Amino acid sequence: MKHFINIGLRAALFWLLSMLAVQAQDSAIQTLMQDNRAAIEKASRSTIDGVIEALLASNLPETRSVLRAWRDKELWQRKSDGLFFFAEPAGADSFRLIDIATGQPVGEIGKSEIDQLKPNSGVRSVIATALVRYQLTDPDPAKRAEGLTAIERGPEESHLEALRGSLVDETDPGLKARKQRLERLLTISYDTDNAARVAAIESFATDLGVDARGALNPLLATTRKVAPTLPEDTNIAATLKPGGAISRADAYAMLVDAGLAPARVTAAQKKDVLIANLKDGMVGGVPVAALSSEEERSRAYAALAAEGTVPPEVTEDDIDAALKAHVFFDQYTETDPAITDAARKALRSIATRVGFNQVLDLSLDGLSLASIYFLAAIGLAITFGVMGVINMAHGEFIMMGAYTGYVVQQLIPNYTVSIIVALPLAFAVTFAAGVAMERLVIRWLYNRPLETLLATFGISIALQQVVKNIFGTQARPLTSPGWLDGSLVLNDVVAISYIRIAIFVLGVIFLFLLLFILNKTRLGLEVRAVTQNPRMASSMGINPDRINMLTFGLGSGIAGIAGVAIGLYAKVTSELGADYIVQSFMTVVVGGVGNIWGTLLGAAMIGFVQKGIEWFNPSNTLAAQTYMIIFIIIFIQFRPKGIIALKGRAAGD
Repeated sequence: MKHFINIGLRAALFWLLSMLAVQAQDSAIQTLMQDNRAAIEKASRSTIDGVIEALLASNLPETRSVLRAWRDKELWQRKSDGLFFFAEPAGADSFRLIDIATGQPVGEIGKSEIDQLKPNSGVRSVIATALVRYQLTDPDPAKRAEGLTAIERGPEESHLEALRGSLVDETDPGLKARKQRLERLLTISYDTDNAARVAAIESFATDLGVDARGALNPLLATTRKVAPTLPEDTNIAATLKPGGAISRADAYAMLVDAGLAPARVTAAQKKDVLIANLKDGMVGGVPVAALSSEEERSRAYAALAAEGTVPPEVTEDDIDAALKAHVFFDQYTETDPAITDAARKALRSIATRVGFNQVLDLSLDGLSLASIYFLAAIGLAITFGVMGVINMAHGEFIMMGAYTGYVVQQLIPNYTVSIIVALPLAFAVTFAAGVAMERLVIRWLYNRPLETLLATFGISIALQQVVKNIFGTQARPLTSPGWLDGSLVLNDVVAISYIRIAIFVLGVIFLFLLLFILNKTRLGLEVRAVTQNPRMASSMGINPDRINMLTFGLGSGIAGIAGVAIGLYAKVTSELGADYIVQSFMTVVVGGVGNIWGTLLGAAMIGFVQKGIEWFNPSNTLAAQTYMIIFIIIFIQFRPKGIIALKGRAAGD
């Protein structure tokens, strides 16, 4: 009974394998491969095009895997019937056949019963091009985009034809534009038609892409050469004059390397020659004792040269004669002058536009830094300008605002909601802290600037230590919402982060909000009255003491909001405020004490000057800040009251 069961199982397995083999033989991809069997078996670069075209035209889903396996030498042919399979080792001398249509195993076979298809490099190149073209014409736009990205990362000559072939049927406008641009880039590097290359080069004259410059710069690569006369039919970049564009020593070294002049004898070589020709205490008729001087050594060497023992020494006159008898020049690697001329003009045009955009990028950086300084200084402009209080703890209010934002984010995981909550909460916290500081300390020190400075400096140190005790010394993250990630990219030269744009917008909002408060509200009217003449304001029923408290609280609250904004891109530590206190005071003093518009102009001046100095010395920002301070000191000498001088108590009137 057991014997009959085994026979039945073997028969069933044989039937199953037979059915799979029949399915493999009857599949569309297998039929197509069999129709082109002879060309596949004896594939060459000149005969393979028809097979590739037939496979691509079939639009069968298995085509890509078959082409990839063929290119990678993973396609096999069974000798008995010529069918094609994928295969994987199944034992020492056997392989497991896998159907090229279904990807399912169809049985095992001995190693001697199958042949591995091994296309040469030319055939593999054609197949690789077909695979690229296959991906570039894929119905899925995402797959086509992936193919373009792959070409952009590693362009090859074979990609050019595939790109051109896929352009005709491209329906997606964005992908078509990418394909056209990439086709022009590949045309510059790989096309055999020089007219087409020139046209492609000229089309990039206004393009700021790094890849465009990467394609154009190699066209102007040169090789330095020397010849008796300037060769004809050669694309010469420049002729060189020894002692000018090329040093005299380097020019003669080129002659020696080219075998056009004898090498100079070095001092060490001369010494070895003299030692080798020492006879009876003499060298070339010169006593050994006299060889301590360079002149005598040269005389001895000349004597040996006259005897024909050694080659003659090259003199300065010989060098001059050799240099005059030859031409030194830089030769373009690219042989067509029309191409190098077009590339040179295009790169010159691009350089002009890059320079303009670098100025624009630098201006945006300066504007961004100015908005940060304005936010940091606007609260100080109110307290210092209106009240005349030198508050060295202003930076700590910025730091408190940043930590308020951090605490809120620990309680509210949603970064957008947490920032919306943190901004007013930071204002409230620092407003309360400012009011408390004014009531407890500042109010007792009015008109005593030195004592005020020392007291607020001590408070600054104390606040830093309190924060260290609570949060530690490690920097804390204040994460921006996802919609603030990344940058606004105008081109390959100009870009600005969304966080800095948000800070700029916040600065503009506070500028107009403060102008509204100071010019359109009762509080603003009272603040301006106390600023201009506190005694007259008091006689009109205004309480200067209350106004001073609210003004100090308002300035401190704005510093807290600035802390949240600054913390989005800076490290939130106990020293955060100390990094901005100096710039805040400079901004207020340069702009004009107590004037909102002056603070804005001061922030703009400092931001642009600092970024301009950093542009000249990008590796040393500390030096840039030092130069900026020197500039401000000089500026104050000529305009001690700032850009916009304020009349009133803050100005000392």
